[in-house]
Amino acid sequence: MSLRRSEPVVHVLTVDGLNFRIVRSSHAAPQRTFLLVHGIGMSHRYLRRLHAELALTHSVISIDLPGFGGLPRPSRDLDVRAMAGALATLLDRVAVTDAVAVGHSMGSQWVVELAVQRPDLVTHVVAMGPVADDHHRTAFAQARALALDVVGETPRANWQVLSDYVRCGIPWYLRQLRHMVAYPIEERVGLLTRPLLVLRGARDPIAGLSWCRRLRDAAPDAAVIEVPRGWHVVQDRAPRAVARAIEAFLSVHTPPSPGRSSR
Repeated sequence: MSLRRSEPVVHVLTVDGLNFRIVRSSHAAPQRTFLLVHGIGMSHRYLRRLHAELALTHSVISIDLPGFGGLPRPSRDLDVRAMAGALATLLDRVAVTDAVAVGHSMGSQWVVELAVQRPDLVTHVVAMGPVADDHHRTAFAQARALALDVVGETPRANWQVLSDYVRCGIPWYLRQLRHMVAYPIEERVGLLTRPLLVLRGARDPIAGLSWCRRLRDAAPDAAVIEVPRGWHVVQDRAPRAVARAIEAFLSVHTPPSPGRSSR
């Protein structure tokens, strides 16, 4: 007899005047806790298939950040460091620690910064399709790469991206885009005290292989894994392959013990 999968619990929480949406699947005997963070303009919706795959054996929390997924736009500007700090405050509020922090696209910046600021909350960092390539760090170059990616994505993924961009709105998107292209992720990963997995679809035109390798080489403990035939939204096209790649990485990369000094 197959076990019936429970539906995720969804609620909105306001922390320091900022609204977050939390989508939570609690496993009866979780192996780990996963934190999933979307990219610029997006929401938890394009992480649903990966969320469901990981929830088979783990507890999983997907977050919609302030201003995204139809949530109210903050009255103040939030750069990458401020957004990561707000996310840390949220995790404190909901008592989440020792999470595998998985971010997609700009979400990679937020989870890297989260782990730099608050390593006590994170065991591992996973940067899926990380941005922004330091050899192509302009809004125009990023838009061009995104246009190329549309050709290879599934209709489902393209609809999720388009509809979430509409919900986000142009003003908030452009404010975050400015922060995205300014954030020096290749410098920040060098401060990580937690293992880093850089994961990309093998056909991703936004997060190229050479860029992902440079991120790997800049971090103290890191690896690169490619998912065959995947594009930028690799977690929607191949959620099982992505979950297996992450779990394989976790099995061989052990974070430092709490007593070990940070770099």
